[in-house]
Amino acid sequence: MQLVWTIIAAALALIVGMVISYFVTISNLKKNAESKIGNAEAKAREIIDDAVKSAETTKKEALLEVKEESIRTKNDLEKETKERRAELQRYEKRVLAKEEAADKRSDALEHRESKLTAKEEQLRQREAKVEELSQKRVQELERISGLTSEQAKEYLLKTVEQDVKHDTAKMVRELEAQAKEEADKKAKEYVVNAIQRCAADHVAETTISVVQLPSDEMKGRIIGREGRNIRTLETLTGVELIIDDTPEAVVLSGFDPIRREVARIALERLIVDGRIHPARIEEMVEKAQKEVDTMIREEGEAAALEVGVTGIHPELLRLLGRMKFRTSYGQNALKHSIEVAQLAGLLAGEIGIDVRMAKRAGLLHDIGKSIDHDVEGSHIQIGVDLCRKYKESATIINAVEAHHGDVEPQTLVACVVQAADTISAARPGARRETIETYTNRLKQLEEITNQFKGVDKSFAVQAGREIRVMVVPDQVSDDDMVLLARDIAKQIEFELEYPGQIKVNVIRESRATDYAK
Repeated sequence: MQLVWTIIAAALALIVGMVISYFVTISNLKKNAESKIGNAEAKAREIIDDAVKSAETTKKEALLEVKEESIRTKNDLEKETKERRAELQRYEKRVLAKEEAADKRSDALEHRESKLTAKEEQLRQREAKVEELSQKRVQELERISGLTSEQAKEYLLKTVEQDVKHDTAKMVRELEAQAKEEADKKAKEYVVNAIQRCAADHVAETTISVVQLPSDEMKGRIIGREGRNIRTLETLTGVELIIDDTPEAVVLSGFDPIRREVARIALERLIVDGRIHPARIEEMVEKAQKEVDTMIREEGEAAALEVGVTGIHPELLRLLGRMKFRTSYGQNALKHSIEVAQLAGLLAGEIGIDVRMAKRAGLLHDIGKSIDHDVEGSHIQIGVDLCRKYKESATIINAVEAHHGDVEPQTLVACVVQAADTISAARPGARRETIETYTNRLKQLEEITNQFKGVDKSFAVQAGREIRVMVVPDQVSDDDMVLLARDIAKQIEFELEYPGQIKVNVIRESRATDYAK
């Protein structure tokens, strides 16, 4: 029991000791905190004093800098003001000098104007005197001749017009007769000689090709199940197949003759092979395309070899071969080019110019027709671009450009090619025309002729190669006939396009009729 009380007493003593220690510690901490706060306040007062001193120093320095800057600015402004003032003084001096010069010029101009005014007054007086004398002279002439000035002028102009018209008609007749006498003989000789030495066969091409079948059963095989064979063939070749009631025949229709040829070769091989299905059709079309390409190249080389022209670019030879499948008014373009080359060579030989150059120009003159369906522009412009692209000479380019008269020929070779092209196109049987084109040309010929003054009626004859013009005798004299025929020919040349030439025949007829009773 005593031990318990001893433990309790010890515990109480320990607790009392801890409480006393706690209060002592708190007291010490409070003294330390008060001491630190006092030190901090002292340091804060020192920092504030230093900041105030530093701010005053900075303020003084800034004021000094501002004063120095204002002084510099003031000096700069004074310097600039002096320079401006000096510049203004110089400018004023120049202005004053110019004003003095302008015053001097103004005085000189006023002096000149006064002189000119005096001279103009003198000229007006002289003109008035001249006009007065002229009127007196005209009045005297009218009194002597008994005619007014207008009557005399009309009489003089009429007399001069008749004399000039008569002399012009006489000169035209003499020159035409002389030219015809000299030119007809040579022209006939050249043309007959050239045509005699050149023979070319022509095949009329159309827009369809016909493929013969061994039997009508083949039509069903060409069509295929649900039309797949014919669709495949039309898609690959770009040609329309027409299978109708025509016995043992299929018609290939298309405006591109090369595609028609590919389709024809492919279809004929399929018929011979007997295996007609889409895969086989594709294979045959590919082979036919290669065969046609080879044929085109060989045809171009053969044409150059036939004419005797060498050194042509391979691409031009290929384009030349494409013309085998091109026609113009039923005339095969490749055959026409060969014929023009041969005619140009013959004509060149007759007049003594370069035969090889003439043949080369004649062979290439229509080269633009080979791709005129694929490229925009006329076949002349396309041909000129192709010849320039493949480095043909300027002589060849001018011959191609001038063979239809679009530009003036610059060399004799161009003139020869122009003549050879006309001969080849205009000779009988070379080309065919549709009835509509033919009748339109005849109608236009008569309309052009009837619009001239003094024409009574006109008739297109000789298939449009001649126009006969009947004139009113009272309105058209013999001298007027020559000039009228020439004017009609020029108008026809300007308005119409035609192969060869058109003869204008003006007829003036006077009749007197009476009756015996």
